[in-house]
Amino acid sequence: MPNTSNKLTWCKARIGEDMNWWIKEISDPIHWEIDGLGIIDPRQFQHFLDLLEPLNEYGLQTDLVTEAFYSFGIDEIQDDKSVLLKRVQDNILDSEDPLFALPDVLDEEKGPYADLLDHITKLRIKMLNDLIDFAQKLTVEELEEEIRESQNDDFLEGRATHYFTELITILEYVPEGFELDDDEESTPKSEDEVLEKDLAEVDAGPETEETLVADETMKWDEEEEDEEQQYEEHTTPPDTEAEEPTK
Repeated sequence: MPNTSNKLTWCKARIGEDMNWWIKEISDPIHWEIDGLGIIDPRQFQHFLDLLEPLNEYGLQTDLVTEAFYSFGIDEIQDDKSVLLKRVQDNILDSEDPLFALPDVLDEEKGPYADLLDHITKLRIKMLNDLIDFAQKLTVEELEEEIRESQNDDFLEGRATHYFTELITILEYVPEGFELDDDEESTPKSEDEVLEKDLAEVDAGPETEETLVADETMKWDEEEEDEEQQYEEHTTPPDTEAEEPTK
């Protein structure tokens, strides 16, 4: 069942320099500390769902995914480029609309989001042990240590760890020295990177090479036709009138 909270009805989010979205204001400031509170945008959430797919055969419980997030839809774009998000009660897994996902972290130790992290961590380890022949079985503790080290690095550098980063760290984790052929890219490309790629393709002119090949081919064909015509002119005897037999 989707989360229900009468006090959590809207929030305002801004995009940071790291291209992640962060909460700048919320309808329930008593229960929610907005300092370092991230929210997952629709593109990121879809990437998260894509990475979850391989875990289905290892016992993924989709109800834990649903319960772990509050869903929000875009209501208005503010003058300062932040967005006003309004709470929606749609099941975030079934909705056809692009939704932002705010993890339920009111109880960081035993809440729905904490349960989801614990669940997908165990499944990731189970999948890795199934797909990779380790000398010793990989353990949940090793992955949890990896997460703690990443969060500590962020803390020392004065950054808050975004929830999307936390999820991706788990779902793309592979021990050093190993790899999975089917692993996706660690993060989806930003809209700016996609735009730059599209512009580069336009500037490069993807059809230029094909056009040049076609033009050269046409030139070669014309040269071959000229050579054939000259050959026929030199080898074909001129037409002569048939001589009448001598009487």
